[in-house]
Amino acid sequence: MVVLRPAICLIQEQGVQMSLKFVAVGDIGPDRPDPRSIFADVRARLRRADLGFCQLEVNLTARGTRMPQARHTLRGKPEIAAALADAGLNVVSFAGNHCLDWGPEGLTDTLFHLRAAGLHQVGTGPDLDAAQAPAIVCRNGVSVGFLSVNSILPQNYWAEENRPGCAPLRGHTLYEQIEHDQPGTPARVHTWAHQQDLDALLDNIRSLRPQCDVLIVSHHAGIHFVPAVIPDYQRQVAHAAIDAGADMVLGHHAHILKGVEIYKDCPIVYSLANFAIDLRMDAAHAQSKGFREIQKLNPDWVPDLDSSYNFPPDSSMSMMLEARLEHDGVHDLRLVPVMIGRDAIPRIVSRDCADFDRIHAYLQQISDDAGLTTRFSIDGRSLTLSPR
Repeated sequence: MVVLRPAICLIQEQGVQMSLKFVAVGDIGPDRPDPRSIFADVRARLRRADLGFCQLEVNLTARGTRMPQARHTLRGKPEIAAALADAGLNVVSFAGNHCLDWGPEGLTDTLFHLRAAGLHQVGTGPDLDAAQAPAIVCRNGVSVGFLSVNSILPQNYWAEENRPGCAPLRGHTLYEQIEHDQPGTPARVHTWAHQQDLDALLDNIRSLRPQCDVLIVSHHAGIHFVPAVIPDYQRQVAHAAIDAGADMVLGHHAHILKGVEIYKDCPIVYSLANFAIDLRMDAAHAQSKGFREIQKLNPDWVPDLDSSYNFPPDSSMSMMLEARLEHDGVHDLRLVPVMIGRDAIPRIVSRDCADFDRIHAYLQQISDDAGLTTRFSIDGRSLTLSPR
């Protein structure tokens, strides 16, 4: 069992309400002169919440050497940390496949800038104990505990006893040839979680459970750019986390929305998608072998060299998860549809806009295609969830 370091709990001294408004969004990675500008159209809505959560996709550093394992990366401005704080995103997971893109110096600088901005980071650290340590935040008399793990792991990006990195949840893959007498035919793909890593997460959930009212697990996982498909290991981890005591599982990494499941009355969001990321592309990148290989994952992906947001069309759809957290768990969970423009700025979609119905239909379709039994219903300007 992993021994967790004590986490700091911030408690409001006055006006205890025993309920807090929570918001969670997907991947964050501004690459622009003023990082705050990317939140211009969503900041007011984000700041309605008492507590906000996001996944950071870039190192906040001017130091370090790019690691050879890093397929695509950029240096994020240290000012991104202040932009997150200004937007009300107080808890940040950095457990992802970019955490060591600029070596130990980049990770160290990122953690420093997040702390300096008053943010709570979870999922990475100077060693394994620190990477696996929770964040516990108390607002309005409700304590919320966060754990974050990463399954998208370039070689040696995971932390060890004496090495910085992220909290790992490695996965195994088996390709089973369907027709054994037919070489070259398609294979079934089976995946499952690394048992030691999964056991560590479950032990940490059980240890954290008595310390907080609501327990949220972030899992950087899944198959990027491919619509609907959820690998077996991601479901395995999410179900095991809830069985061990988690109240909610939030998925990141896929860069597109994935299905939502209600498991034992607890929500599992398999991908919150992108939220506030700049990604420009030049002609050399668009023609590179590496990009053309990834492009095959989503045949509709056409580079737009004049856009600040070079992702597949599905990536234009996103959402904000909003919920009320109380002593007994998660209540009134809603999904607020968001569209991301060619300028990479996320904008909340009004109910009378065709994109609202597009996102609603897309979430229902990909959840159905993944075999999930969730029904999405329109309630005012947001979507509510219920099991069928």
